Amino acid sequence: MDMKIAVIGAGAMGSIYGGHLSQKHEVYLIDTSPAIVEHIQKEGIRLQENGEENVYQPNAVTSAEGLPVMDLVLLFVKSLYSRDALVSGKNLIGKDTYLMTLQNGSGHEDILEEFAPTDHIIIGTTEDNGAVLGPGLIRRGGTGNTNVGMLTEDSHGFLPRLKEEFECCGFSVKIHSNIQQLIWNKLFTNVSLSAVTGILQVDMGYIAANDHAWNMTVRLIREAVAVAHGLGLEADAEEIIEKVKKTSEMSPNGCTSIRADIQNGRKTEVDMISGSVVRAAGKCGIPVPTHEFVVEMVHALEGKQR
Repeated sequence: MDMKIAVIGAGAMGSIYGGHLSQKHEVYLIDTSPAIVEHIQKEGIRLQENGEENVYQPNAVTSAEGLPVMDLVLLFVKSLYSRDALVSGKNLIGKDTYLMTLQNGSGHEDILEEFAPTDHIIIGTTEDNGAVLGPGLIRRGGTGNTNVGMLTEDSHGFLPRLKEEFECCGFSVKIHSNIQQLIWNKLFTNVSLSAVTGILQVDMGYIAANDHAWNMTVRLIREAVAVAHGLGLEADAEEIIEKVKKTSEMSPNGCTSIRADIQNGRKTEVDMISGSVVRAAGKCGIPVPTHEFVVEMVHALEGKQR
């Protein structure tokens, strides 16, 4: 049966998910940019994928006002706007509504829990990626699994239904009993390599090539691994250090999102990246001085005039 789905944020990922899901479901794509919304209302979302251009027609609106209660609310805004987006969309959330995030970083549930009970929160990661080429025009890069899980037991059996409803729209969904493990596996690179490239304003290759940058990166990895162990997750420091070094060497000219945001005078998502390690460390009573320094440093850089 089809679902009522609100997708908040019409960037690359919101457009890919909102577009595909609108094939079988009643989808409302919500974005605060009138220009983007107007464009989608007139021309739909044009997705360049698999060597062709497909057009999808979700409902597009600039606010949640007057919309019905949803079965699923999917959050695709930058994490620093999550709370505001959910406050202005709280009429979408009823007692049976599920809130779902596939945003970068970790710890999003801390915010989502203010708006829905824990057993109605779905967290995860996506292996899809895309780039905005123009208003309503998106290039879908790689595709992969949409990895999902819950913080508690899936007492209403919603995840198998979600899997079925997403897969009939062209996604591949994997349900994980320990989703935090997967989120942290992805986090280790962001809280080390990405954070340091942001502070130094360098390409990814610089990190492995410069002793001082590399020492700081290794220190960040070791602190994050200690926190992961404190949370009961598995993490092998040496393995992660090796992997991060390879990532740096394999993408010498790569530019991370934290670096790009600072460069362009935008606020970063550091609070949900390095900041999530600091918050988790506080809960476990583990010292993470380098991560605390990184969070302050990135915020200090955000305040600089370009």
